[in-house]
Amino acid sequence: MAGEGSESAHKRHDYNLPLLAIFLVHCTLFQILTAMTRITTSYRSIELDLSYVWYGVISSGYALLPIFLAVQLGRYIGAGRDAKAIWIGAALALCANAGLWAWPANGPALLFYSVIAGVGHLCIMAGHQMLILRVAGPVSRESAFGWYMVMLSIGQTIGPGIVGWAAGDARLPPTQMLFALALASSAVVMANALMIRPAQTGADTKAQTPQLGVRGVLALPGLKAVLFASIVTVTAMDLLVIYMPLLGIERHFDARLIGIALMIRGLASISARLFYERLLHMFGRTGLSVWTMIAGAAGFALLAVPGPPALLFAASALIGFGTGLAVTVCLSNVVALSPPQGRATALTLRLSGNRLGQFLTPAAAALLASASGVGGVFILLALAMAGAGWSMRKNSGSQ
Repeated sequence: MAGEGSESAHKRHDYNLPLLAIFLVHCTLFQILTAMTRITTSYRSIELDLSYVWYGVISSGYALLPIFLAVQLGRYIGAGRDAKAIWIGAALALCANAGLWAWPANGPALLFYSVIAGVGHLCIMAGHQMLILRVAGPVSRESAFGWYMVMLSIGQTIGPGIVGWAAGDARLPPTQMLFALALASSAVVMANALMIRPAQTGADTKAQTPQLGVRGVLALPGLKAVLFASIVTVTAMDLLVIYMPLLGIERHFDARLIGIALMIRGLASISARLFYERLLHMFGRTGLSVWTMIAGAAGFALLAVPGPPALLFAASALIGFGTGLAVTVCLSNVVALSPPQGRATALTLRLSGNRLGQFLTPAAAALLASASGVGGVFILLALAMAGAGWSMRKNSGSQ
């Protein structure tokens, strides 16, 4: 009996604590960098007086190559190369930010650097999602997902805060200074990435077994609905960051107010994700997925309504709460529904689907914004999130 008690105490967590610390720091730093780069790129597009169409094309460019690379990247990472994928992604982010700082003079240049940054982002996120399976074993996996998403939210909060601080009361922030800060940040992200060491050869035998193919993964019960929900949620979060600066211009909000709204979104996500594991036990996977997506849809619908800054902040908080939990449970569901030999493929299929949504939706959103203003884009996102939540409910039997 004494042996059983000590084993239970020992199994309270199965983290690799040194790797966990490096991993969480890298997640936060990279999200700060990503938020700064994407928001500043949007403001530079406005500075250059580019059309709505160019605005959408630059946003879509971020996801262009990842659509075609994600599955191949999954096979690469599935052989135990999560750390190497993160190194490659950090190097690409460094190159993209160097270009944005040195030559951000026109639409084609912004598009080119966005494509490079998008591939770097794919490599890092795919590496993170496989690395988390090395950071924590089965006992601590749900808790690790929660902490991973909390650190992402912290980065997504700090990044817009830096942009808002730099802007002060101006409608447009000093983009050249922010690109310089992003370049310095990308060098720090690169240095931190090199601290993540590859898996030991003998300790990663499972990753070396034959990987389940795309058809086999898509045939897994319930996975298609989860992937669809993930695509909608991540695309909505991405478009929020892209179109909030344009919303500020339309409604005469200065850049600091937009930065505060995005910080509120991040803080709401942090608060929600701190209770992720407890809420998952309370509502179950399907219940938590459905209700959080409905909350996110309500937030986007509220954001489409013209009003004072208080309404903007309330909508941002609701979006942060809903999407913050929804994307967490989607990621957890992909792992839970996939066998070990199919996880790398399933996770990169999720990323590929996310990028497909991020590629196609901005083009449609740009045309919609041209006709109806930015509010029409947020109504579209609200409908998409509500539809994805309904799809999860219909497929609840599979989960």
